[in-house]
Amino acid sequence: MGIEIERKFLLQNDDWRAHAARSARMVQGYLIDAGLINSDLGVRCSLRVRIAGDEAWLNIKSSDLGIARTEYDYAIPVADAEKMLREFCNGVVEKTRHYVPVQGFTFEVDEFHGENDGLVVAELELETVESAFPTPAWLGKDVSGARRYYNLNLLHHPYSRWSASERNGD
Repeated sequence: MGIEIERKFLLQNDDWRAHAARSARMVQGYLIDAGLINSDLGVRCSLRVRIAGDEAWLNIKSSDLGIARTEYDYAIPVADAEKMLREFCNGVVEKTRHYVPVQGFTFEVDEFHGENDGLVVAELELETVESAFPTPAWLGKDVSGARRYYNLNLLHHPYSRWSASERNGD
């Protein structure tokens, strides 16, 4: 079983940029959207297709809130992913993911585009929920349990439509 243990943070500033080791443009859409399906139907996951550079995946992720979530990834041909995004998805989330190494960990800083332009968050995958991790000065508020920062929510309620209090992490 795949378990993703991930912390998500707002950022204090752009100081992380000087330490980014590499970056990749990503686009993803949802084939099954647990957020839009009536919960009475028992749908407890989302199925998304993602392209990053010259690779593509199908990703199945539980709809639970929190730091630890069940997740599975399956590599697929990019041409298939492009067709799925065009034919099956009602919109996409676009971002550039920057990989920022810090003391043996790699923060994934997502800089969103399109209707989510202006939103930048850092994610960090951990071995356990209790794992200690570095807190560089550019790291801000922990928003790991805040649904509004989930990519699925950004598709339906993009950052450009957020209120001032939502933008401040309140």
